[in-house]
Amino acid sequence: MSLIPLADTPQVGFGSDPWWVVGLKVLLVFIFLVVFTLFNIWFERRVVARMQHRVGPNVHGPFGLLQSLADGMKLMFKEDLTPKGVDKFVYIAAPVIVSIPAFMTFAVIPFGPTVKIPFTDTYTRLQITDLPVSVLYVMAIASIGIYGIVLAGWSSNSTYSLLGGLRSSAQMISYEVAMGLALVAVFLFAGSMSTSEIVDAQGSSQSINLFGAEIPIPGWYAVLLFPSFVIYLISMIGETNRAPFDLPEAEGELVAGFLTEYSSMKYAMFFLAEYINMATVSALATTLFLGGWRAPWPISIWDGANEGYWPVLWFFGKLLGFIFFYIWLRGTLPRLRYDQFMKLGWKVLIPISLAWIVLVATVRAVGREVEFNRTYLMVAAGIVAGIAIITMFLPQKQEPEPVVVEDEEFDAFAGGYPVPPPLITDTATAGAETAKEGNRG
Repeated sequence: MSLIPLADTPQVGFGSDPWWVVGLKVLLVFIFLVVFTLFNIWFERRVVARMQHRVGPNVHGPFGLLQSLADGMKLMFKEDLTPKGVDKFVYIAAPVIVSIPAFMTFAVIPFGPTVKIPFTDTYTRLQITDLPVSVLYVMAIASIGIYGIVLAGWSSNSTYSLLGGLRSSAQMISYEVAMGLALVAVFLFAGSMSTSEIVDAQGSSQSINLFGAEIPIPGWYAVLLFPSFVIYLISMIGETNRAPFDLPEAEGELVAGFLTEYSSMKYAMFFLAEYINMATVSALATTLFLGGWRAPWPISIWDGANEGYWPVLWFFGKLLGFIFFYIWLRGTLPRLRYDQFMKLGWKVLIPISLAWIVLVATVRAVGREVEFNRTYLMVAAGIVAGIAIITMFLPQKQEPEPVVVEDEEFDAFAGGYPVPPPLITDTATAGAETAKEGNRG
């Protein structure tokens, strides 16, 4: 469906807003993130409770909506303890380093088109600002937040916290590489790294001719670049330390990981940053892969679906869908082992991302030089994807069990496991010892 331009709406560029409009946008985004975090905490508890056949919070406020606010007030008035031996400056600065970048990332996320501010004659875009490299800005700012987790683990003077910080640094390196590679294909298709231009590039629908039948497909990159979308989904879960990739916390083995020595408002700031980061990567996925604020089909049939303030509703709906995906994974999947986590990032996601980038770049380059039917390309890509999925379910070849030689001398340090040797007692010696004990009696 072709896009209908906004009627009688002037095109307002970035940087032309009055100071009070910029301040209003910043205030609204800040309020939205705080309130949305409180809602997400309640939403997660209710959804997980339903999955586990429980009721969930239902006492404080209607449907228990004020439970998150009550927990926040409890943490605010809780005694703030600082353990001995910590690096106080870094220990206090770590929650700030985590929380501030979480708010800054929403500066380049587009919530809607150009609209008129109520009760005024001022038009503005529903986006604080935009940059030619907005996506790189989001990834750079999100990386700074990971340093807060690393510093929190290092400064806490605790073994559990240190291990959680080390895991976080490894997680940052592994899954940020995969996430960045997943976005390269989007840049190639859109021809830009600007978030607003990427949303505009997904506005027009396309169609493919499959055996004489015209099949319409949306212009969303989640459809056109499905492998990139899947890789980004996996990477964003690892980037935000959420189950089943919550290894920096890992309460089953590290007590609470980097959070072990934190309490009161410092703990609340980490908690706030985690949920805001969930909203950030979900908003970025909505912008880059699901058309941003543009209405989905069949709502897009309505001519006014992408005008006024209606696109804000479509954006929040897609954003909430990703939040539900987070909660769904937490309520169903167990935590991965550390070696499985690293193997998935380095041996699966990154090689597949590199191969997919080469394929997309080749198709884009050939398509500009030579006219060819993309139908055959889509069919071939579908066949390759099907084969790849089938191979994932094939049983792995089992390695033959090592042959144990009974006469071989026992080595306690074989295989790298320093276990003590078993207690082997000679039968005759054991009988003599028993006879001596009997004579004494």
